[in-house]
Amino acid sequence: MPADLDKIDRKMLKLLQADGRLSNADLAQKVSVSPATCHRRTQRLVDEGFIKGFRALINPHAVSRGALVMVGVVLDRSTPESFAAFETAIRKLSFVLDCHLVAGDFDYFLKVRVQDMADFNKLHGEQLIAFPGVRQIRSFFVMKEVTDNAPLDF
Repeated sequence: MPADLDKIDRKMLKLLQADGRLSNADLAQKVSVSPATCHRRTQRLVDEGFIKGFRALINPHAVSRGALVMVGVVLDRSTPESFAAFETAIRKLSFVLDCHLVAGDFDYFLKVRVQDMADFNKLHGEQLIAFPGVRQIRSFFVMKEVTDNAPLDF
């Protein structure tokens, strides 16, 4: 744990991680500081990069994105140029939620949200396999989401 995070900072981070809509007044009360002090501390946590931002968690089923697919990608070459080309292309796809360069059998793992298997089949055939330098794609349809976007434990 970074030395510049005290007990109050850690508690604030945990509370905001659980509920990003918590008002400054409520947060101040929960951590036993004044609202002005709480606001300064929250702003410092943002400014120093401990808090990257705030956003709503949308129910994917409510917006017709109920199918979750994990996609393993193998590139034909392991060069900085091929990685850069792939990463530039993948950033343009709105259906890709996460993209991670990994060690092991795959070069990248993607987390993709689509409406259903037919929707993914279309994206796979029209976009994913056409990416620069892609040699192989392996898709894994998630049958049950046990844990998703769990809060950090610190």
